[in-house]
Amino acid sequence: MCGICGVLGTRDSFAAGEEVVTRMRETLVHRGPDDGGTWTAPRIGLGHRRLSIIDLSPAGHQPMSNEDGTVWITFGGEIYNHRELRAELEAKGHTYRSQTDTETIVHLYEEEGPRCVERLQGMFGFAIWDSRKQELFLARDRLGIKPVYFAQPAGGFVFASEIKALLEHPAISPDLDEEAFVHYLTFVCTPAPLTMFKGIHKLAPGERMTVLRDRV
Repeated sequence: MCGICGVLGTRDSFAAGEEVVTRMRETLVHRGPDDGGTWTAPRIGLGHRRLSIIDLSPAGHQPMSNEDGTVWITFGGEIYNHRELRAELEAKGHTYRSQTDTETIVHLYEEEGPRCVERLQGMFGFAIWDSRKQELFLARDRLGIKPVYFAQPAGGFVFASEIKALLEHPAISPDLDEEAFVHYLTFVCTPAPLTMFKGIHKLAPGERMTVLRDRV
């Protein structure tokens, strides 16, 4: 099922380096026992735990970039129409290095930006860092099969497939959200964007989000 995580610092002092991202990533090893990867740049870091389904070779390693390294993705899920989209994207001049559906998302994003999700058939939760725009883009599939949790502490933004990964970041604390607790006692669930942890939220099914480098 794969696991994703990442950090974007809106201040230089916010922890966003390889050590903290890798620590978050390793709480998700049960989601992706086959491989793990971390990519960082100033004030941005992406992590990934891989369950190899499509293209079992090392070419499927994530986080993954486009041809020139200006767009990076960490992705969990499966895109059922990736081969059809790949043929279209290759005809437009995009060069593939793997057989993965992940790489198709990267190139489709290059062509269509955030609206790329409208053409994806499948289940997914992913984050894309666009260094050209200095923006982090997150999206969740229409049925909400793949989870995406996030928090916006002072100085930055943190996201992951599971809350336990967020709690590895030093800016996040496991405080109870009393409003969510009331919902749980009433309805036996916590509706999006709430979770049982104060300050930790979840993307709703079919929701997408853009986080800017200079502010959340």
